[in-house]
Amino acid sequence: MFNDNNSKTVHYAREVNVMYRIYAWMCAALVITAAVAYYVSMTPSVFLFIHKNPVSLIVLFIAQLALVVAISGFINKLNVASAIGLFLLYAATVGLTLSVIFMVYTMTSIFTTFIVTSLMFGSMALYGYVTKRDLTSLGSILFMALIGLILAGLVNLWFKSAAFDFVLSGIGVIIFTLLTAYDVQKLKYMIQELNGDRETTSKIAIVGALTLYLDFINLFLFLLRIMGRQKE
Repeated sequence: MFNDNNSKTVHYAREVNVMYRIYAWMCAALVITAAVAYYVSMTPSVFLFIHKNPVSLIVLFIAQLALVVAISGFINKLNVASAIGLFLLYAATVGLTLSVIFMVYTMTSIFTTFIVTSLMFGSMALYGYVTKRDLTSLGSILFMALIGLILAGLVNLWFKSAAFDFVLSGIGVIIFTLLTAYDVQKLKYMIQELNGDRETTSKIAIVGALTLYLDFINLFLFLLRIMGRQKE
């Protein structure tokens, strides 16, 4: 009985440690994204080079996609240092892209939206971690909903309907709010199945941080489209 309890304690401590590392890397990436975005918005030459040059935006998009694929799809072939470097590089490239929000929205509305996003994300992350309800079935539903959201967004690029964009933003908030809970629970179960290998654990922490980082960023952007106050 004693050994069984001791084993459970060790496993729980490892689980908490890995989750802590996931959130630490996620927060580090968010800080890098925010710092790069703000710096670029305050540097006209760099901002204009990125956002007034279609080639730059296309290169950025391809680079971001390649980085996500490299981290998620080839994590087993990467060493830990490379995985960390690619993740932080990805966060920096997202900052280059998101620098435009400082030119469009007021600083107050950006800050307010960030606080609301943090509260929503934190609440759903906590729910996903502690709930006894199996959220696995949500995965396929949310994936299909996300595909539908992307397609609807592409269609609206043609029609440019502000009302439809508002509706899509609301749907986006719902999707990524639920995805946060789903992803946290999935990461929790994944960690529980780890064999304790340090390198594997570190890689899981990076992949987990990337997953939650994407949830946070997308939730923030959809909320900003709803709550954000544009500059006059």
